[in-house]
Amino acid sequence: MEFKEGSGWKCCYDPETGRYTAQLGAGVNCSLYEITKEIYDHVDDPEVEWPARLISDGRRLFMSVNDRCGPPYTIVFDSDYEKLCPWNDAAVSGRTWDDDFTDAVVEVMASEKNNREQRRAKKAEREAKAEQSKKTKSRKKADSQE
Repeated sequence: MEFKEGSGWKCCYDPETGRYTAQLGAGVNCSLYEITKEIYDHVDDPEVEWPARLISDGRRLFMSVNDRCGPPYTIVFDSDYEKLCPWNDAAVSGRTWDDDFTDAVVEVMASEKNNREQRRAKKAEREAKAEQSKKTKSRKKADSQE
């Protein structure tokens, strides 16, 4: 893995997967992103005044907030964030938002448009599993009544 670091940010290129990822902040106050090669290539350019703005153009994977402005919370935008960013030092903080609430936020917030396709696919997968489970329970109940 190859890394680039600056004040409050860290980016990684994993040659095995071909993925570019990044972290803004650290610990209980951080966000993880999947970024493009272009962002990775330019994040440490001397002309880039705010690398965090460049990184935040990526697809957010995870966000943990504990900033004393309210109760701490965590949002998992992509449940594969640990696999995508095995190098991260993010920490879950407070209550984790449930999938339905996260899906709703992603649909409404323009800043999360990069997550919509992935969240919609995961939601369809969860719904299909729930429907299959429901059918299985109905069959077991019917079988036990016979």
